[in-house]
This record gives sequence, structure tokens and C-alpha cells, in this order.
Amino acid sequence: MIKSAKRLSVLAVLIAPMLFINGFCLAASPDKGMDGLNRSEITTSWDLSILFKDRETATVEFERLQKKSQKINATFRPRFENLTGMALLEYIEEEKNFSKNLNIVTAYAYAQNSLNVNDLFFEKFISDVQNLYTEHYKATSFADILLKSLSPAEWDRLFSEQPGLERYRAYLENSYQRYRDHRPRDESHAAFLADISNQLMKINTEAEKKVTNNVTVAGNITLENGNELAINSQTYSELLSTDVNRNNRKMGYDKRFYHLINQSNKMAEIYCNKSRLDDQIARELNYSDSYDAKMFETYLTKEQVEAMNQVFKERKGDFDGYYEFRRKRMNLDRLMPYDLALQLLENPDKKYSYEDTLSNISASYAGMDPAFRDIFMKTTTSGSIDVYPNPDGGKQPGGYCQDLCALQHPALIFMNYKGLMDDQKTLTHEMGHAINFYLMGNNVDYLYCTGTEYEMEIPSTFNEELFVDYALENYDQDTALAILAESVSDYENYFTFQPMITEFENEAHELCRQKENVSGAELNRLWTNLSKEYRGNLVDYYPEDSAQWTYISHIYLTNNYYTFSYALSKAVTLSLFKMYIENPEKFNENYIAYISVGSTMTPPEKLKKFFGIEIGHKLFEDAMDVVQMRVHQLQELEGRSANA
Repeated sequence: MIKSAKRLSVLAVLIAPMLFINGFCLAASPDKGMDGLNRSEITTSWDLSILFKDRETATVEFERLQKKSQKINATFRPRFENLTGMALLEYIEEEKNFSKNLNIVTAYAYAQNSLNVNDLFFEKFISDVQNLYTEHYKATSFADILLKSLSPAEWDRLFSEQPGLERYRAYLENSYQRYRDHRPRDESHAAFLADISNQLMKINTEAEKKVTNNVTVAGNITLENGNELAINSQTYSELLSTDVNRNNRKMGYDKRFYHLINQSNKMAEIYCNKSRLDDQIARELNYSDSYDAKMFETYLTKEQVEAMNQVFKERKGDFDGYYEFRRKRMNLDRLMPYDLALQLLENPDKKYSYEDTLSNISASYAGMDPAFRDIFMKTTTSGSIDVYPNPDGGKQPGGYCQDLCALQHPALIFMNYKGLMDDQKTLTHEMGHAINFYLMGNNVDYLYCTGTEYEMEIPSTFNEELFVDYALENYDQDTALAILAESVSDYENYFTFQPMITEFENEAHELCRQKENVSGAELNRLWTNLSKEYRGNLVDYYPEDSAQWTYISHIYLTNNYYTFSYALSKAVTLSLFKMYIENPEKFNENYIAYISVGSTMTPPEKLKKFFGIEIGHKLFEDAMDVVQMRVHQLQELEGRSANA
């Protein structure tokens, strides 16, 4: 998952404070050395003193920013009445400074809250930070409104008056000029929208807390050995991925399956409140709905996303070979949903040390530009990764990466590392974000250290392919087979589950528009019916409607319709990886440039310039061709293993 806090426009209050990326997973190997990294230098918990030495210092900085916001208003409001190029340049640079400092405060608040969602100080601090985003937008909305209303001739005048504006041309075009038809009418309207955005941020905080404390905490089961197991986000995933006792897995799956159904009414209430506010803001800004707004913001069309979904639905049968492989490997007549996560190793509960995982990730960068390993070393030894789970202490589940571009410092990576095979891919995924952030932060102006979600996901999903490729070349046959199977399973996640979540959001928004009260059962039914469109027939899913949507944090984000970006990024990644294999040297030159330039270019321009890629039907068909190839590779490797 990625988190970032940048733009201070009304859409930024909606979007920028939280951009999330889901963690995905993979495997480890024997100790191969750290490629120069001293294991004694590895850190496993965050050193948040790089942000603030303590909460009191953070509070002082927060209070300073409150005053700074008022000063920006008082200084620039009269100067915008007859705007000059010099006044605009000075305003942008003041805003950039303010944004950088608020980004650091935001990173600190969310990091501390991630470590313990029940710490009331940081729960309130996050609320205060959200309020400051809102109040600052209100205070400076005069600038947002004017800049989004300027004609092309007026922009030409400003650029001619002040040559220093030229370095911000792309920023001004992307943040203001293209939003001419999607702007607040006046300051009163801007304040109204900002207050709704604030409500959305509060809803997100509430949902995250409930997912951590309630939704993913399902109660106890008694394992067949007589031991009691409390089902939470950590123990559930470990049980299903490592316990060879099928009845234990079934008990754990059932406990949570029905618990989620019981939680669905409360989460439906939260979700529908959010969705109505989403659409209200979108309509106020002259979009038909929040999905229309999302397409505009990401430089995509509905037709492009629909083409992607259609290809993935039509070719879901490409995964049948994988499911048949899994069924035979597990010696089952039919697969059940609690059979799908078990790691296909001889010893699926085998644990891998964090240090060995770092060694393998580092080794996977052997063919990449040296910058990859350099940034990797900085990140792993600087207190930038919080590694181990602590659900009893209130630590959130999952993983994410928070940029520290404002400090030109390695990003913060949040993990719940359990030592399982799939944790390694989670880490390499987040490390892809960290490399991307570090390169942007040290190569372009802070205002350009951003991008659309699917762009930001490309470095993380590309990292996964590097890791799989390394594992297939270097691991023993049993582990390589399990990793390849896991990789195909990940493709299934990317190309069916993730776009399905976005379709669910879109249809759930429509349902919430139609009805005053939407029950959990109605959203469960919607989720289940959609899942049938994407899944094959080789798994016996439960006849009851699933409430799996209740714990998916993405759907509660202020940033709507996030998850289709995973599918889109993976499709692009597979094309990029093919280029890498064919000509590593040429690819590295283009790739380093691509992930360093941030938003200095539009997303379509970047893909076209560096790789000649366009987003369309062919890209998605090509991606599924790779899936088909990987499934055949899995079957061939299995045949060689059986004949060995």
C-alpha cells in the first residue's frame, strides 16, 4: 500500500492525504549473503525521530503550520486581485513549503496511528491534521478558484511576465488548467466541499479502526490438537497459508466467513455514508458521479477500464490449469475456498528470517541499475521499515509505503512480517514504492513527486516480477514450484479480484444512491454476484453470500476506485518485464528515467515516450498471454518434478 500527502486543492483534500497500495507476497531461499549489507546494521522498527523527536515537538510544528496557513491567506489574497506572474510564483513556492511541512506532520501522525490504532492522542492528532487540510483549503480557495478559471491567454501572460514559472508549467497545467470545467463556483462553495472532504477523512479513520478492532477479530476456534486459536488478521492468514490440517483451515475460514456477515450491517452503514458524500462532491464539481471523476483524474476513459475488465472476464479460464495443479498437488477431489491460500511447499509452515528475505530481494536486483541496491541499502538500515506484527498492541494489519520526498529521505515501509513465504513478496512490493519515491524525491521538484495510482503501482509490481524471476533461477525445485504457483495466484488476484473490487464500489455507489438504507445483506449479495463473473468453476465456493468486502480498506478510502490500478499496473509491468528480459541495458536507461520524472509528464506521455506503450485492448490480451505462459510453465515444472 502507498500513502502520500501532497496537493492542497479540494481534490487533494479528498485524495492526496491517503493513497494506498495493497501488499502482495512471495518466498525465501537459503542464506546467500547481503551483497555488502552488514546484518548488524539492519533495523526492524521505525525511527520516527527523523520526523519529530516526540509528540510534543510534532504538536508545536502543527501549531506553527496553523499560523502559517493564516499568514499565506493574509499575504496573497490581496495580491490575487490583480494577479501577476511574480505573485503567482511566490504563492506556489510558499504553498510548496507549507505542503512539505504538513506532509511530514501527516506522515508522523499516520505512522504512529498505524502502530496503535487505539492511541487516543494520535487518533485526535490525525483528526486535527485532517481539519488543518480542510481549513487551509478554505483559506486559500481564492487561489484555487481563480487559477482554475484563467483563460489560455491569461496563462500566457503570467508565464511571459515571470520566466521562473516555467519550471512549474506541468504542475500548473495538471493541477489547475485541466480542471477549468471542474472547479468550485466561489469560496463559499469551496468551503462547503472542503467540509464534506473532511467528513470523508473522518469516515476513513473510523473504518480503519473498526477493521482492525472488530471486522478482522472473529473469535476463537479449537484446533484439532486441542489448542485455542484467536482469529485475527495475523492468525487467520497464517492458519490458511501454513496449516496442512484441512479441518483446521475450514474452522478458521468458517469462523471469519460468518463473522464478516455479522459485521456487514455496520460496515454497510459506514460505506453508504461515504459513497453518498463521494458522489455529492463529484456532482458539485461537474462530474456525473465519483467514478467519472476518477477517470478524469487518472487520465483514463471508462472505455479503457471496461475493455480491461472484459478481457479479464473472458479469459478467466486461463487460470483453470493453475487450479487443477493446486487440486492435484493437495490430493483433493474438489477445491474449497479454504484450500486456496495454503503454500504449496513440502513444509508450508516453514519460516524465513527477515535478514534472509532482505538478502534475496537484494540479489533480485542484480540486473537492475545500481541505484536499486543503493536505495535498498539506505532503506533497510535507517529505521525506515517497521517489520513485525503486533495485533494485540493495536498495530494495523497489512502493509504500505509512505513517501518522505519532502525530506529526500528513504520512505517509511509498514509491514506485518510473519516469516512466511508470501511475506517476501509483500516486502519487495513495498520496496518498489520506496525506490520510486526516493528517485522522485532526489530528481524532481517536490511538487512533481506524485502520480496516478496505476503509475505508482508499476514499480512495486515490477519488483515482484524481478523477485519471481530470481527465485525460479536460484531456489530448490520444490520452492521454485511453490513460488511459480504463488505467482500465478497473484496474477489471478490482480486480474480478477482487484478489478472486481472497483466494480463492486461502482455498483455499491449506485445502490446507495437509489436507497436511503442499504443493508449488509444487499452489499453481500452484490459482492457475490460480481465475484461469479470473475471466478472459474473449479472451486466450490459457499452458497451463502460473502461479506469479504467488509475488511477491504481500499473501499473506505477518500481516494475512490483504487484497486483497478493494480490490474492496470500489472498489465503494464508484464510488458515492461518482457522488454527487460530482451535488452536489460536499454530497459534500465528508460526505466530509471520513467520512475524518476514523477508528474513532470502526463501518464500517457510517459508510457509512450519511454516504452512506446498505449493502454488498450492489446495490452490486456498480452498480459493474459503471459498468464497462460506461466500456467504452462508451472505444468512443465511439475512434470519434471514428478519424473525426477
